[in-house]
Amino acid sequence: MISPDLAPLENLAKIGKLKPEPSDARESAGLIRSATVRLHDARNTALSIESRFDLAYNAAHSAALAALRAAGFRSDNRYLVFQCLAHTLSLPAAEWILLNQAHTKRNLAEYEGDLDVTESFVAELIEQVERVLQAVKDL
Repeated sequence: MISPDLAPLENLAKIGKLKPEPSDARESAGLIRSATVRLHDARNTALSIESRFDLAYNAAHSAALAALRAAGFRSDNRYLVFQCLAHTLSLPAAEWILLNQAHTKRNLAEYEGDLDVTESFVAELIEQVERVLQAVKDL
């Protein structure tokens, strides 16, 4: 079982970036279920690359949020759930940075209509989400 590094999360709460909130087993189960279903669908190569990216990104967010909630915090900023993986799941920077890159790509698509993803990026994203989801399930 991974023990979260709470000190950095508590510091983020002190400056208002995170909100302390007791974890909720039902909420966590729902987030894990959502991530699992979306990740399964993201592997469906019959779907467009855009749809597969969207599904993988949302699976990543659900899994990362489940880790943050399990540590007893919540964030109003989507990008922070990925950056906090260094503390909630002890993920090395190289692993959560990919998820952060996906967040940037998602924002470009959502707010500017510009989605630039490749098959290899989506495949790498799916692999990373699998690892994050397994780590969350192991909490």
